[in-house]
Amino acid sequence: MIDFRRVRRGKAVDTDTVLITALDQEGRGIARIDGKAVFVEGALPGELVTLEIHRRRPTYELARATGILRASPSRVVPLCPHFGVCGGCSLQHLDSAAQVAAKQRVLEDALWHIGRVRAGELLAPIHGPAWGYRQRARLSVRHVPKKGGVLVGFHERKSSFITDMRTCPVLPLHISSLLPALRELIGGLSLRDRLPQIELAVGDDADDGTANEVLVLRNLDALTAGDERALRDFADRHGVRLYLQPQGPATVQAFHPPARPLSYALPDFGVRIAFQPTDFTQVNVAMNRMLVRRAVGLLEPREGDAVADFFCGLGNFSLPIARRGAKVVGIEGSAPLVRRAQANAQANGLADSTHFVAADLFEATPASIEALGSIDKALLDPPREGAIALVKALPDARLARLVYVSCNPATLARDASVLVHERGFTLRKAGIVNLFPHTAHVESVALFTR
Repeated sequence: MIDFRRVRRGKAVDTDTVLITALDQEGRGIARIDGKAVFVEGALPGELVTLEIHRRRPTYELARATGILRASPSRVVPLCPHFGVCGGCSLQHLDSAAQVAAKQRVLEDALWHIGRVRAGELLAPIHGPAWGYRQRARLSVRHVPKKGGVLVGFHERKSSFITDMRTCPVLPLHISSLLPALRELIGGLSLRDRLPQIELAVGDDADDGTANEVLVLRNLDALTAGDERALRDFADRHGVRLYLQPQGPATVQAFHPPARPLSYALPDFGVRIAFQPTDFTQVNVAMNRMLVRRAVGLLEPREGDAVADFFCGLGNFSLPIARRGAKVVGIEGSAPLVRRAQANAQANGLADSTHFVAADLFEATPASIEALGSIDKALLDPPREGAIALVKALPDARLARLVYVSCNPATLARDASVLVHERGFTLRKAGIVNLFPHTAHVESVALFTR
């Protein structure tokens, strides 16, 4: 029998021995002591661990594992030497297949415990390569003389410090191998203390089949002539394209070599999406292709259907839906993204079957949605906040099929509750797409019908 008695020294908890029963939405193990939930960093389901509690709250406690007395058979040795310090990944110690299964359970638990809904069918999880998948990333930069110079990398876990990174196996191999050279480059610039960020964007559009890799340097001061020479030499030697961003996203401009447009393909639909280096696109291009294929398949757009694509962005779903013969109205809060979506529709020969509108969907009302015209089917792809105002404003008449793509199981579950219990929909199918291997991020797709 496991001894769950707590050992205290004064007011502080020293250690406990607990059995981990599940993972939470941040990748921490969940246990219970005296009926209270305890979230344990570094612990996996099925493990018996000792832990140290570092924060107490009335309804839960936070802890870290100090010893593994019985390890999960799914526990593996993390590939990255920075795992545990770097905040970029939280689940490298869990086998990739087990990560997918755990995320599916997170989705199921959220739908039931938050939304009181269950899917009629659980879709098979979509997953793919677990390494080298990040074709977008935002790396922090800081000059830290005590650590030997410039650091380039992700923040440390729960900290504003930057990880002392030399490699990153979730980045494309070429970019990962450049981290030491980037540190050396920036360390030699005059503005090394005024360059806080490097943003990575990768397109798959290079003529010779190689990636089009862009690094956007957030330069808060102007470059000197020496800085410019060093940057040009770096770009030429390492085959990357350097951009500068002196102020907001609108100031991003190619520096060297001359700009070549970024884009990615959706081969199943004969669509290519052009984007700017700081535009929102999915981090994982391979999984995005599979996500679009599944979402469009669930939506079943047909010739003559009137389809609304809410939070449409650059047209990631709008254009494939239009390719199936539907008439699509795409709605997005960012006017620049709307203009680029229109340009993408034109470039793909879909301008006649698409129309894009700039609107704040977080302030959606029945009247604002009605103004879009009749809607037979809809796709929602909101940010983490979800789409509560929108689901309450959707029309009762005619709209019979809805696909919801979510990056947050909690807000999906909340919105699903409204759709099912108040708006007359049934949750037919739901499943996860592992867009972010080795992290606790859960991307999912759900089908609702009247």
